[in-house]
Amino acid sequence: MNNIPNISFDSSEKATDIEFLRISELFERVEENPNHDPLKPHRITFFALLIVTEGEGMHQVDLENYLLKKGSVLKIAKGQVHAFQENLSYDGYLVVFTEDFVLKFFSKSTIDFISHLYNYHISDPLVEGSNFNESFLALIARELNNENTYAQRNIIAKMLELYLLKLERVSHLAISTKRNTEQYPLFFQFKNLVEERYMDTRNVKDYAEYMSVSAKQLNAVVQNFTLNTAKYFIDEYVVLEIKRAILSTNNSLKEIAYELGFDEVTNFTKFFKKHTGITPKEYKSSL
Repeated sequence: MNNIPNISFDSSEKATDIEFLRISELFERVEENPNHDPLKPHRITFFALLIVTEGEGMHQVDLENYLLKKGSVLKIAKGQVHAFQENLSYDGYLVVFTEDFVLKFFSKSTIDFISHLYNYHISDPLVEGSNFNESFLALIARELNNENTYAQRNIIAKMLELYLLKLERVSHLAISTKRNTEQYPLFFQFKNLVEERYMDTRNVKDYAEYMSVSAKQLNAVVQNFTLNTAKYFIDEYVVLEIKRAILSTNNSLKEIAYELGFDEVTNFTKFFKKHTGITPKEYKSSL
């Protein structure tokens, strides 16, 4: 998987955390600034919704092909690998937004409901049968064209939050049959353990011992669902918890570091910068 590039959020509209654009516009941008080939598998570091309004065609997510048609919605989570098809035969809209946008504007209860954002390994990315796509797109377009921009990002965030909740109700946590569902209990046990014990250890061997399996077996299970190693899964969850703590508390970075299991602030800073490219202090000042 090392040859799969990581694509960061990049907006030609100077947006920093959310953008709406036509799929055709995306390819026009790529022609003007070909920093990556959307037809080849690439891993995104943000969230995306692909809403098809006309045509029909295939789209690849985590190396699996999905048939899209008018009314289809494809949910692509941070960390997933996807690719467009050649000779694109459908059009619609892409809604792209960052994890920081979710953490800042969505309620925690909504995040728990919206399984695909953080549990994409156990839910199907394709949603069919939603009859509210057009009304959602129309509301967003109307708000973006509103000359009164007071609280605009907050309003758009609530529109998107409600839309995602409605999508979740349609898909209702369907476990993908395209994964080895026999391994699902082990993966779910690992996921729960990480959420419970990430402050105590980030060592894969420790989790394997808790589960009475080998580290090799645990890695195989996690890779089956996420296309990433168990270590990557653990570290990404810790980064998420650090961001949540910075966003939701007034605690100092030193206090957050100790609360999340780091014995030294320098280790906390090195860990965060290794996985995000910036220090916790820089992240906090950017909010």
